[in-house]
Amino acid sequence: MTTLALCCMSHSPLLNLPGPSRDLLDEVESALADARQFVTDYDPELVVIFSPDHYNGFFYRTMPPFCIGTAAQGVGDYGTHAGPLDVPADIANDCARAVLESGIDIAISASMDVDHGTVQPLQKLFGEATARPVIPIFINSVATPLGPLRRVRALGAAMGTYLATLGKRVLVVGSGGLSHDPPVPTLASAPPAALERIVHGAPMTAEQRHARQVAVMDAAQTFAHGDSPLQPLNPDWDAAFLELIDANRLAEVDGWSNDWIEKQAGHSAHEIRTWVAAFAALSAHGPYRTGHRFYRAAPELIAGFAVRTAVPDA
Repeated sequence: MTTLALCCMSHSPLLNLPGPSRDLLDEVESALADARQFVTDYDPELVVIFSPDHYNGFFYRTMPPFCIGTAAQGVGDYGTHAGPLDVPADIANDCARAVLESGIDIAISASMDVDHGTVQPLQKLFGEATARPVIPIFINSVATPLGPLRRVRALGAAMGTYLATLGKRVLVVGSGGLSHDPPVPTLASAPPAALERIVHGAPMTAEQRHARQVAVMDAAQTFAHGDSPLQPLNPDWDAAFLELIDANRLAEVDGWSNDWIEKQAGHSAHEIRTWVAAFAALSAHGPYRTGHRFYRAAPELIAGFAVRTAVPDA
C-alpha cells in the first residue's frame, strides 16, 4: 500500500543571492529545517514535484499547460543544481499514460530543462537535487493564457490515484507562490531580446545571467523599501488561501478566476497551482491534516513565503 506525504513551499532566487536580511533568512531556514526533518523521518522512496518554470525550460514556441518529465536536468540558474536529475523513466511514462487515461491532457518531455522552481526545493529538503528519484511535473503558471484551476486540481487527483498503485513511500512537493508579482516579461511587454528568449528559448550568456541576477536583487531592494511599481504582497489573500488548504476546502478554488487571482495577489500568484495539484494528489485518498505551518510576507524575497507539510488523516 502506497503511503503519501506532502511538503509545499515557496521558492525564491533571492534565497541564493545577497540582499535579504539575516533575520529573514534565519526565520525561513528554521521553517525549512522543520520541513527537512519531516521529510527525513518519512524517508520517501520517490519524490513527485509540481513546479512552474520561468522561461528556462518552456517557451511560447510550445507552451503546454502540463508536462511530465521522463528525463530532466537542472539549468543551474541562481546557483542551483546544474545537470541531470534521477528520474525513473519507466514510472514517469506509466504516470503519463495513467493521467491521459483519466482524461487529463498532459505532454511528456524526454529532456526537460528545470530551473530553480524545481531544483531549489529538492536541495532545501534533501541537501542535493539528486538525493532521491524524482518525477518533475511542470505546471504552466506564468505564460498566459492559463486554464482554470479545476483542471489543475483534476491533474493532482489523477496523479494521486496513480501513485496509490506504486507500493512506495511517495513525497508530493508543490513549489511556488504565494502572492507575488516579480518583473517577469510577457508577450505584450517584453523588449526584443527578452521576446526572443520567452518565445524561442534563445540561450542566455553568462553576462546576461549575471545582469539578470543584478536586476532581480535591485528589484527586491526597491520593492522592500516601498518604492517599486510592482504589485504589493497581499498577506490577507495568502492567509485565506492557507486557511482553505488547512481546512480541507481545496475544491473551493474551482470558483477562483485567473483574473481575480492576478488582481488580488499578482501575476505570479498563479504558482499556487503547484500547491493545488499537490494537495489534490494527497486528498485523492481522503482527508488530510497539515503539520508544519509557516508564513511570512517577505518583501525582500518579493514573495509571500509559506511552507506546509501534510499527511493523510487516519
